[in-house]
Amino acid sequence: MNPGMDPGRDPGMGAGGDPGRDPGANPSGPNRPAAPAERSPGLRPWRFVVWFGVVSLLADFVYEGARSVTGPLLASLGASALVVGVVTGAGEAAALGLRLLSGPLADRTGRFWALTIAGYALTVAAVPLLGVAGTLTAACVLVVAERVGKAVRSPAKDTLLSHATAATGRGRGFAVHEALDQFGAVIGPLTVAGVLAATGSYGPALGVLAVPGVAALALLVWLRARVPEPARYEPAATTRPADGEAGRRARLPRAFWVYAAFTAATTTGFATFGVVSFHLVHRHLVSASLVPVLYAAAMFADAVVALATGWLYDRVGPRVLAVLPVLVAAMTALAFSGTRAAVVAGVLLWGAVMGVQESTLRATVADLVPTGHRATAYGVFAAVVGVATLAGGALTGTLYEVSVPALVATVAIVQAAALVLLVAVRPAGEITG
Repeated sequence: MNPGMDPGRDPGMGAGGDPGRDPGANPSGPNRPAAPAERSPGLRPWRFVVWFGVVSLLADFVYEGARSVTGPLLASLGASALVVGVVTGAGEAAALGLRLLSGPLADRTGRFWALTIAGYALTVAAVPLLGVAGTLTAACVLVVAERVGKAVRSPAKDTLLSHATAATGRGRGFAVHEALDQFGAVIGPLTVAGVLAATGSYGPALGVLAVPGVAALALLVWLRARVPEPARYEPAATTRPADGEAGRRARLPRAFWVYAAFTAATTTGFATFGVVSFHLVHRHLVSASLVPVLYAAAMFADAVVALATGWLYDRVGPRVLAVLPVLVAAMTALAFSGTRAAVVAGVLLWGAVMGVQESTLRATVADLVPTGHRATAYGVFAAVVGVATLAGGALTGTLYEVSVPALVATVAIVQAAALVLLVAVRPAGEITG
């Protein structure tokens, strides 16, 4: 943020924006004049980050509560480990790969708020229905549909958030948002665990999640009214693009592609929680009702690690990401072991990996790509990760049924390759330059 800009609310700025256009539209988009420098957003940057974090907290209450029991739920409907791995991997691939469409759409239309709200609405609708799905096919469709909602909203949401983090610090801003997000990811699984233990049925356990879902949508609409144009947090984002640039697919920086390659490599060996939770129940290490409790513990680890790596990112840059392949390899060795203590440690490391992925990886993208094409970059980045996630879900699910030692060894090799890639590209300045 420009130090001379008043971070308070501009009393002359209405919530509606231009007639017929989404108030959340990028002011640098087509047919949009450059924003007057004296106008400012409706909330201070940190307040926007925190309120957006509360929206994510409520949304995570919903979908992380559901994800915490996806493996056992699908298994109760007759799914094998391979089916669980493929379905959960496909869900994550949909959540990431479809951003190839939603990211450029957000940049081209400027309707960041509309896409964000639509995506959250789809997720909020899919989760309660998952609780009453009577067949494996219906449950699989709803698992993927919930993830499609994330695909619709994420590039637009991350772009809105990236503008405010330009003023708060990329690493810290994304980390605080992720920490709040994960607080909901702790409450949701615990709520599901309590209801599941009391009723013995997935229907009520997932149905109760409709309440925080409605609250998330209401708060999101309020936040849109208070801050219709978050791009004003970042002065560079209000600059009109050069002639002929608007609406054209961006040429993303080479550093972005190298960074995406590293992320894809380390994600390929990362098991979905669906496969991990299948192992927990299949090997009788914990009961189905305790799986959400472990998931909640993993989400707590996620929040702590996100804050730590976000702070380090603002101090030392992307080199902090070297810890990611190490965590993935260690997590796999522990989470798929046969002893309860090791499995619990592995689940916590799974959460730690998620903390790095959901905060510091996203912050780095914002620093690598110009504001006018950031939603496109988030979409492309997520698509690359989505392909790796699908491969990882299928790989870990298949190897788990063949040989757990082979699974652990394969993941270790993949993560070693990812670490070599990161080390190899850094001296050339591809990541930090």
